[in-house]
This record gives sequence, structure tokens and C-alpha cells, in this order.
Amino acid sequence: MRRPVGRSELDQAWGRRLRGGVGLAALAGLAWVARDVPAALGGRLTGARAERAARSPQFRDGTFHNRASTRTMVADPGRNLLWELVFGKQQRRPRSAVPLLRPAEPPATDTDRQLNVVWYGHASALIEIEGRRVLLDPVWSERCSPSAMVGPRRLHEPPVRLDELPPVDAILISHDHYDHLDMATVRALLASQSAPFLVPLGVGAHLDRWGVPADRIVELDWSECHRVGGLEITATAAQHFSGRGLRRDGTLWSSWVIAGARRKVFYTGDSGYFDGYAEIGAEHGPFDVTLMQIGAYDRAWPSIHMFPEEAVSAHLDLRGGLLIPVHWATFNLALHDWSEPVDRLWAEAKARDVRLAVPRPGERVVVDDPPAVDGWWQSVA
Repeated sequence: MRRPVGRSELDQAWGRRLRGGVGLAALAGLAWVARDVPAALGGRLTGARAERAARSPQFRDGTFHNRASTRTMVADPGRNLLWELVFGKQQRRPRSAVPLLRPAEPPATDTDRQLNVVWYGHASALIEIEGRRVLLDPVWSERCSPSAMVGPRRLHEPPVRLDELPPVDAILISHDHYDHLDMATVRALLASQSAPFLVPLGVGAHLDRWGVPADRIVELDWSECHRVGGLEITATAAQHFSGRGLRRDGTLWSSWVIAGARRKVFYTGDSGYFDGYAEIGAEHGPFDVTLMQIGAYDRAWPSIHMFPEEAVSAHLDLRGGLLIPVHWATFNLALHDWSEPVDRLWAEAKARDVRLAVPRPGERVVVDDPPAVDGWWQSVA
């Protein structure tokens, strides 16, 4: 004969079922959050792409290397970076909204002499040069992360939507870190634009996994160039590293030279300060404008990101005309104050008599008639 089941036992049974249901729901939620992560990690070098990488002077022992020996992190005795990240006193976010502009129509000018730069935030920018348009490191997602739910989040909105961009002639990617190469943005550009993606060696594996057709992927080693219309675009050296998962340096990183018949632009990508800048300046300069990485530096990683003063030195090495800072303001990726990079850059540029423009996100800079530096960021810092 069955023993009657008491209320306490029924409560316990329902509790187990409830906890089991909550656990399943949590697992389902976690799976939903992580659903795009495997694809966002990108592809791996195989077949002809791997064979080509192996022939690169930058490739040995299965990975790409800088010209000089570098370390991504340097030991700093007595310093706890995690503690500083959580409890540090730095003001790593603006206190009020970052002012955004929508680019007005470009000024009427002789197409042969045209040169404008529209900075969208972080390293994303549009170069308008001699009637052509080149898009740099476009990242429009809310986070620079393989997950849409975790990772560094935007400190300001993109000043324009991706579908509002004008038709571009080339899309340049400097390397495969998430704040420079974003799966969702690439897929959107695949649908809305017809331009080729010019990338360092190996990065094409990520684009291939995300559905970019082979005829829109151009992979270049350092010193290799590709012509787009009347432009010659050259991948040049940088001092950095790569990786979207646990594996490091499986793809190359680069800076870029964009040269028309009369105008020239240099973009650093991410890089520490190194003697390669002087060599690039001697071979490809002078440059009408340089877009220089100035943010996300720290003494714990001095060889892979430049300090603002080093960006000015690199600009001079490159024989640059106007300097426009990038890689700041949009994502919190280091321990310094939000406004510190551009404050330091402005002081150094004045001390060394370097022409400087600091646009608001979305602002078009006419390189031959740049806006005066007005310290706009200080009112929101």
C-alpha cells in the first residue's frame, strides 16, 4: 500500500522541479548570449592562405612576428592591474555626452586636390581623397567583443548609421582585434557596399568565415600594394600583435599608406613607437595627413601602443603635415583618464610646432583648412 505524500514532500518536489527549470532557463539564456561567439572568433589559416603566410618574412615558428622582439605585457613590480582596474581613481569615462556631428556635404573643390577625413570614433574613419573614399577599421557595434552582452561598451553612439555611409572604394583593416575588426559591421558592409576589403595576411580567413566572397578579399604583406581606381594602397609595418581567441599572432597587423596622384595619407593602425616610422616616411612620405593612434596606452604594454608624445614623434618621423588623433574617446580600453590622451597630445603638438586637428565624432576635417583645436572634450571630461 502506498504511503500518502505529505505537503512538505510535495513542496520539495516542486522546488526541485523549479530549480531544475531555472537551471535549464539559465543554460538556455547563456547559450543564447553566446550564440554568435564561435563565428565572431573568426577563421584559421588553412590551405593556400596558410602556405602564403608561411612564405612571409614576418612569419616563423607558426606565428607572425614584429621586426624587433616585443612583449605584450611588461612586469611592473608592486602594481596590481586588476585592483587598479576595479578600484583605480581614474576618470575613464566622460562625465557628460560626447558631442556628435553629422558630416555636412564635402566642400566643392578640385577633385585632383581633394583630401578630407571624417572620424567616426575610435579608429573608424573615412578618407576622401581625389574623388575616392577609403573606410578605415569600421566598428559600429555596441561592444568591441565576440559577445553582444559582455565586453567594452561604447561611450558614444556612432554619429551616422552604417547604411548612411556613402559608397566607398576600399575598406582597410589594420589587424584582427575586436576594436578594429567587427563581424556584425563586416556583414552589414558586405550587404550595403561593393568595395573590396584590404587586410593584412591571414585576416582574410575571418572574412571568409563571415561570408565575404574571395573576390572582395585582398590580403597584403608589409610593403605589398594594391591599386583601387587611381589610388595605390600599401600595407606597411607596425609593431603590435593579433588574436581573437586564445591563440596569438596567427594573422598579421599593419599600418597603411593611401596614395593618390597628388595626396598621401598614413594610418598607424595599432602600434608601439619604433624605427619603422622613419623608414616609412623616407620611402612613402611626406604625408598630407597622418591618423595616429594615441589612446589605450600604459607602461605595462609600452611596445604595442604609443603614448601621445610618441605619436607626435612618429608623425614627425613620417614627415607628416596635419596630425589627426584616433583610437581614443569611444571605448574604455586602458587605465588612463578618458581625456588624458588628447590633453597630452595637444600639449606636445604645441611644444613641437605640429599642426593638429581634433574633430568631434562625425566631423569632417578638410585637410587644407582644418578647424582650430578648441578643447571641446574638456567640457565633457
